[in-house]
Amino acid sequence: MKRIALHAALCAALTLGAIAMPAHAEGVRPEVGKPLQEAQRLIKARKGREAMAEIAKAEAVPNRTAYENQIIAQMKAAASSGSGDNDATIRNNMALLDSGKAGGEARTLVQGIAVAYYNKKEYGEAAKWTQRYFKEGGSDPAMRAVLLQSYYLQGDCAAVDHAVNENRASETDLQMIEDCYRRKGDSGGYVRAMEALVVNYPKKEYWTILLTNVQKKPGFAADRLAVHVYRLRMATGNLSKPEDYMEMAQLALQAGVPSEAKEILEKGYEARVLGSGPDAPREQRLRDLIAKNLAESQKTRAKDEADALNAKDGNDLVRVGLNYVYEGNATKGISLVEQGIKKGNLKRPEDAKLLLGEAELKAGQKQRAVQMFREVKGSDGTADIARLWVLQARA
Repeated sequence: MKRIALHAALCAALTLGAIAMPAHAEGVRPEVGKPLQEAQRLIKARKGREAMAEIAKAEAVPNRTAYENQIIAQMKAAASSGSGDNDATIRNNMALLDSGKAGGEARTLVQGIAVAYYNKKEYGEAAKWTQRYFKEGGSDPAMRAVLLQSYYLQGDCAAVDHAVNENRASETDLQMIEDCYRRKGDSGGYVRAMEALVVNYPKKEYWTILLTNVQKKPGFAADRLAVHVYRLRMATGNLSKPEDYMEMAQLALQAGVPSEAKEILEKGYEARVLGSGPDAPREQRLRDLIAKNLAESQKTRAKDEADALNAKDGNDLVRVGLNYVYEGNATKGISLVEQGIKKGNLKRPEDAKLLLGEAELKAGQKQRAVQMFREVKGSDGTADIARLWVLQARA
């Protein structure tokens, strides 16, 4: 994230907008008014230093009235901003505020002070004065950027997070939070920000980061959960290489779900990722192997289902049910998976819940799937995968 650039002329424009210097201002003598009028013209032309020279001429007039001094102070505030003199801007604007004569332009003066502190890279003061600006009814959207950037550049990630959550977060806002936590080494805050990004702005690059982070967590059962990671990659548009489709299909085949393996490979062919190039023969061999396995599975399906129903555990019921789901018979397939989980004695109960959630999501039963994913526990990565599925369902 880059620091936003705020030109000091912004302060000048803000302050000058509240100053009217008529040609014959009541209570302002010509010898004071004439150089001030020239100063006003120079400020509009963003020639702050030259304007200060004209204001000095007005200040040199003896026996000035209180009103003339007030106009001079206002012009000095505008000119110092236009000259890029942040210290003078702060000093002159504060003097006007302290005088109690700022009137309707007080909020504009506060805004100028905030921007001057920001330009001086004194972000704590910039944040303080920007907060005051909003408390006094300010609504300039540019000042919201000043506030967020001031927090961010101080490394106050919680303040950035809180300020953003009070509004409808833009992608840039969430990127700022993510980058702040990442730079600070706060992994919890970083992950929360990334999750907010994938829910609100589900780009595949954000999903790549989240999936990579999950797989790097200590204790993640990479081999066993690989097919679940691939399912998420496919669902989030992160499956693009021939080897991705090939490996995912082989993993599904090894898991005893040739119907899913067939679907994966066919998607690769439909996307024209598979079927051409030097590896086309190997891809076709896998395609043939999957077709053979699927035919055998369907041939013995009735017996496999009966055996699974009579088994002491629910492991085979889960596997048989998944084949039905990926063949398009979601109602029967999900029912069998649920029976398998209910029967118990599962080798990995949390994996079975994860599989059921994925089956329900594939069947379009999003609400039921999310509920099931939220029930998945475990410290080996199953709960992490389930949480990502919840985010994907919300995106």
